[in-house]
Amino acid sequence: MSKQTQSRLLKCLLMTGVLLAFAGQAFAEADPKLWPVVKEAFFAKRDIQEVEFIKIEAPRRAESGAQVPVTFSYDKAAANGVDIKKIYVLVDANPIQLAAIYNLTDMLGNFQLATRIRMETDSFVRLVGEAADGKLYMAKREIRAAGGCGGTVENDEAAVRAAAGKIKLHVDAPVKFGSPVAATFNIRHVMRTGLQRDLVSQGYVPAFYINKAAFTYNGKPLMTVDVGVGTSEDPYFKFNFTPDAPGALEVTATDNEGKTFTQHLDVKG
Repeated sequence: MSKQTQSRLLKCLLMTGVLLAFAGQAFAEADPKLWPVVKEAFFAKRDIQEVEFIKIEAPRRAESGAQVPVTFSYDKAAANGVDIKKIYVLVDANPIQLAAIYNLTDMLGNFQLATRIRMETDSFVRLVGEAADGKLYMAKREIRAAGGCGGTVENDEAAVRAAAGKIKLHVDAPVKFGSPVAATFNIRHVMRTGLQRDLVSQGYVPAFYINKAAFTYNGKPLMTVDVGVGTSEDPYFKFNFTPDAPGALEVTATDNEGKTFTQHLDVKG
C-alpha cells in the first residue's frame, strides 16, 4: 500500500470517533451526513461528479454484514472518453472506510468485478473512479447490513496460519482470444480487522489481512488491488479480462505481515 494511501487511512482513523458518533444515529438507515467527513479525509477539496457509467449492484439488505456480495462496473463506452484508471471502494459508516482500491488496465475492457465486502452497519457504499486526468466520478448505493467489522473471534491460531494464502485461480472455458473471459480468484485468509476481540481474553486481536493482489497476463500488468480490511474473509474477485493470445495468468498476493503467496494458470484456447 502506498504512503499516500497509508496517510489517508491514518487521517480517517483519527476521525473514527466522529464517525462512530454519527453511526449511532445511522443504524436504522444509511446516514448521508457521514459522506462529507469521509470525502474530506480521502479527497479533500476535490470535486466529485456522480455518474451513470460507474455502477454498484448489491442487495438492499445483506444477510450478513461480514459477507456482503457486490458487483462493481465501469462502462467505457458510456463514459464518452473518460478513462478511469483507479476505483476506490468506500463504506461511509465502517470504522475503516476504505475497503479496496482497484488499479485498472486496458486489458480489463469494460470493467466488471464481483467481490464481497464487510459492513458494520447500514451505510452508503461508494465507488469513486479516478480518471487519467485526475478528475473524480462516483456511484453510490445504500445497503442495510450489520456487525461485519467487529465482534469476537475464536480461531485455532495454528489452523488459521496454516490455511492462510492458499489460492484458487480459474478462467471460464471456452476461451476466445480477443474476447472477454471471466477469471475467478479466491484466497484463504481470515482477514482480521484489528477491531475484533478475542472471545476468551476480550482483548483486541491484531489485524492480519491480505493487503495486495497483483494480477499479470503474459508478464504484463492486468489489475492490482490494494486490499483493505473492509474486504471479507477469504477474499474473492471475479472479473473479466481480454486475453489476446495463449499465455499465463499469474497473481502475487501479500499480507500485512510481509508474507507472499503466488499462483499461476495457463490459459489456452
